Amino acid sequence: MRNVLIVFIVLFGSTVLFGQSGVLKDNYKAHAEGWLVDLNEAYALSKKTKKPILANFTGTDWCGWCIKLKAEVFDKPEFKEWAKKNVVLVEIDFPRRKQLPEEIKQQNAGLQQAFQVTGYPTIWVFNLDKDPKTNQYKIEALGKTGYVAGGPANFTKGIDDMIKQGAK
Repeated sequence: MRNVLIVFIVLFGSTVLFGQSGVLKDNYKAHAEGWLVDLNEAYALSKKTKKPILANFTGTDWCGWCIKLKAEVFDKPEFKEWAKKNVVLVEIDFPRRKQLPEEIKQQNAGLQQAFQVTGYPTIWVFNLDKDPKTNQYKIEALGKTGYVAGGPANFTKGIDDMIKQGAK
């Protein structure tokens, strides 16, 4: 059976370019090629491509296991090829040494709370639906994992299993 979470995520207007941190939102990018940082953008791409979202809850500048997972899996050509065919990638970062745009910081905190993430790396695979009247997302959680040893093939096998279970 699929887990369904109802989450209220405040949608941030495009008129706000600077958060309190002074970091320009439009210049903020994920640490790995092919990853998004904005849930709204990930949602739109997920709907367009009919692919689930793979969210990496990470501490890019301090979490040793996160850095190891990126090097052993996310940076590998095999993973990048698999991801293009199967998922929409979104990085949910909680750095310690750098500032995030305020909108991204708030988005990430809301997602951390909604998914009850308490450790890093935590990888969630899910589908989103959005109520156009309330701008609330309904999350259909397909599964979660963390660091998986064995490289891209071992990691993606677990994600493929989650996606298959969700399709039933």
